[in-house]
Order: sequence, then structure tokens, then C-alpha cells
Amino acid sequence: MAQKKVWDQPIAVRKQWVGTIEPLTLTRQCELTGVARSTVYVPQLAAEPDEQELLLLALIDAEYTRHPFYGSRKIKQYLRGLGHKINRKRVQRLMGILGLAGMAPGPNTSRRHPQHKVYPYLLRGVLVTRPNQVWSTDITYIRLPRGFVYLVAVIDWYSRKVLSWRLSNTLDSGFCVDCLEQALQVYGVPEIFNTDQGCQFTSEAFTGVLKANGIAISMDGRGRALDNIFVERLWRSVKHEDVYLKGYATMSDLLLGLTEYFVFYNTERMHQSLGYDTPDQVYLAANGGGARIVDKYSETQKTHLKIATNKETESQGSAVPLHVKGYPLKLDALLS
Repeated sequence: MAQKKVWDQPIAVRKQWVGTIEPLTLTRQCELTGVARSTVYVPQLAAEPDEQELLLLALIDAEYTRHPFYGSRKIKQYLRGLGHKINRKRVQRLMGILGLAGMAPGPNTSRRHPQHKVYPYLLRGVLVTRPNQVWSTDITYIRLPRGFVYLVAVIDWYSRKVLSWRLSNTLDSGFCVDCLEQALQVYGVPEIFNTDQGCQFTSEAFTGVLKANGIAISMDGRGRALDNIFVERLWRSVKHEDVYLKGYATMSDLLLGLTEYFVFYNTERMHQSLGYDTPDQVYLAANGGGARIVDKYSETQKTHLKIATNKETESQGSAVPLHVKGYPLKLDALLS
């Protein structure tokens, strides 16, 4: 069982475990990690970027941002419609590189670290009525001419205010922890913090900060992108209103551009779901925001679903904003 868990890791990760300073011989290390010795002995040359693959990644990223409910089948048809000869298996691999999955629940739509604890989803049926009641975070990918960089942000659900953000060229938990700690230092402590089940957020480094501050940890059900809809909506705004329009060439240019955009987003951009106020206005006044987590299944349906799935952490609700009079907006209004 231990060997199976080890071999579930990508080959690139397992190759990093093999080293000359270990007490075991290289041969034995390769046997334990399932890595061919020839790949360890041969010098690893920097691979030239595949322009065709970068183009496909860019197209998938843009189409998914427009239609986050698209899965690999529809993305495949979209790319074929543009003249690309591509099968679903390759689309799945490319979506995996980008960490994308359609919003509809399905098997194996999210891979988490097998040794990390996954926390239950706490927001089903919850009414968000004040700032700092619920925060959430997520990671998205931004394409540059020679690859992708990673953007993480922390957002307040009540006001939609972006509390902190970070860019990184590596996908580890370090920049996520830095982003979280900055938000806590500037804005205090939320009651509930919601994330997906990605290994960056289930890591002890990240959850340890939350637990040390007495924050309740909530995690989306696998494949339930709507459970974190406000961050998903933020990514759409960032890309369509800034990144795609400006076509940043370098990470430093992107850093400067996003700095300007997030100031605009918080202080000037009017939000329909906030009665055309800005996130800063709603956050400071503690009035005009909010969200309701809709539990869309009846008790009988939930009982049958629980028996069928037997997964305690599977989410069955979705987040929608509150109308100024207390009635939820339709999802179409949220995405407008």
C-alpha cells in the first residue's frame, strides 16, 4: 500500500527524491521510487517550450475562464472547432497541468495529498451577514509568453474585497501561506476560512496558521467549483478586465499590472451584487453585502446521495450573493 501511494506521485516528483548523499545506493533508491536509473544518470537539460502546447494551454485557460462549467469533452470540441486535432485524453492532461476541472461533480476531479487531512464543508445553509465572517482562497494560472505563473488571493465573502494576493513561479504552499499571513496581519481573523482540497491548502504549513488563530477550516467538496464561486468570479474579472487586455510579457510587468488592478477592483470597480458599491465601501460600512449558501437538495435526496457516495466531505450546496432586500440573485446575475 505504501509503494502504491509513492508511485501515485508524478515521475518528476519521484526523481527529486533520488540523491547521491543518501545512505542507500542509487540503484536501491530507483527501485523504491519506481524511477529508471538511466533517467537519473543522464544530465537533465532544460527543455525548450513547446509552442503548440503553450498555445493549447492558453486556449484552454481562456475558454475555461469564460465557461468554468466546461469539462474535458466540451473543451475538446471547442479546440477541434478551432482546427486543432486533439483527443480528450490530451485535453485532460493539459487541464491537469492548469489544475482545471468542470464544475459538475464527478469521479477523480481533484487530487489531494494522500497524507493531508481534509476538513468538511462548513458553509452549507450558512447566511453570510458581516465582514470577516467567511474568507476563502484559491489559485489560478496566468499565461505569459513562455509559460504560466500562479496567482493566489484571499477574499472576504461578505464584501468581495480582495484582502491579499501573491504571485509565484512555483506551485508550493509557501506563497499561499505568505498571502494568508498578510491578510491576517492587516484585517484580523475571520470566523471561517474556506479552500478547495488542493495540497497547498491541506498542508500542515497552511492549516497550521489557521488553527493557531482559532479559525474554523472549511473545504469544498471535490469537483464543486461553485462552493468557492466568489473567488472563481474574481479570476474571471482579473483575466478579462486586465490580463487578457494587456498581454503581459514578463512576471515583473504582471506584478505591477495586478497591483494597479486590485487597487481598482477594491476601491473603484462597482459590483452589481453589492448594489453598485465597491468592495471597500461595503467592507468598511458592513452594509450592502452578504451571501447565502444554498442547500439545493431535500432531506430525502441528501440521504440517498450520502448513501450513494459515502463521502463525508462531498459538498451539496453552492454560494450565491444576497440581494439588497435579502433575496438571492440568480447565478446568471452573479456572473454578469
